[in-house]
Amino acid sequence: MKNKILKRLICSLSLLLTSFSLFSSPLVNLVKKDTVVNNNPYRIRTIIVDPGHGNKHSGEGHFSPGASGSYSYERNVTLAVAFKLQKAIEKDMEGVKVVLTRTTDDDVNWQRRADIANQNKGDIFISLHCNSLPSRYRRVVVGHKHGKPIYHSEEVADRSGKGVLLLVYGTWRTKEEQKAIKENLIEDDADSDMNTAPDPNDPTEMILMNEYERKYRKQSIHLAQLINSEFVNHDGRPSDGMREQGILVLCHSAMPAVLVEMGYINNADDEAYLNSESGQDEIVASITRALQSYKNQVESVSQ
Repeated sequence: MKNKILKRLICSLSLLLTSFSLFSSPLVNLVKKDTVVNNNPYRIRTIIVDPGHGNKHSGEGHFSPGASGSYSYERNVTLAVAFKLQKAIEKDMEGVKVVLTRTTDDDVNWQRRADIANQNKGDIFISLHCNSLPSRYRRVVVGHKHGKPIYHSEEVADRSGKGVLLLVYGTWRTKEEQKAIKENLIEDDADSDMNTAPDPNDPTEMILMNEYERKYRKQSIHLAQLINSEFVNHDGRPSDGMREQGILVLCHSAMPAVLVEMGYINNADDEAYLNSESGQDEIVASITRALQSYKNQVESVSQ
């Protein structure tokens, strides 16, 4: 490899892989320990909190207003929870800074959100959203003709969804994740050649990128499981579990990334919960506890 940072990372990776072989605990595979070069233990220092959607077009691509309930909007709920989550993390997790991808009503497109995360060298990416089920259609009798019923399709709101859902990016977007990881490793030097997608003809580069992608994916899954456990076991909330989904903002963020669907805003009970101070505080507390557990586990292994 021509680029000096890639050479150092390959060296780090070889040491990291060696350390994996010395332990049987699955937690070792979840460790992001990229500071072997200077022998400093890894520390989580920056968490990106992404309030989904926005109220108006920001001039940066497609406008995505988000879901709505009977009286509230996803974009308002996510921003309110994001501000509370920022405050809670910085209060309860010493030495950790939170960067928000959106602080106003303006929408920010998904690529820009990922860019903000990467430019701030985030260690974790948490995207906040509210879920909603699409309407269903049913056939109803609207009259009769010659003794036979006449049917009409009627749209019916589906308000049956309830509880949380955790999303990680799907494996079919691996190449996009690898490209984001590579770009996030670029040094600010003029001779850097790491400004394109991983070179499939360079075995060393592909091994490195594959390892980072595999590691971030495992970390994402582990963090999603921790958050889901807090929602279910501590708060008693129903959950649809964890799923893979091809979400651009997750696979373009070169770090462990989880999208949190905090509840179904078109369900009356969930909408009331999502808009209440107590509900928002409970959501924030659960995510913060999960982040603390994740941080403690990762950092203890890197000692």
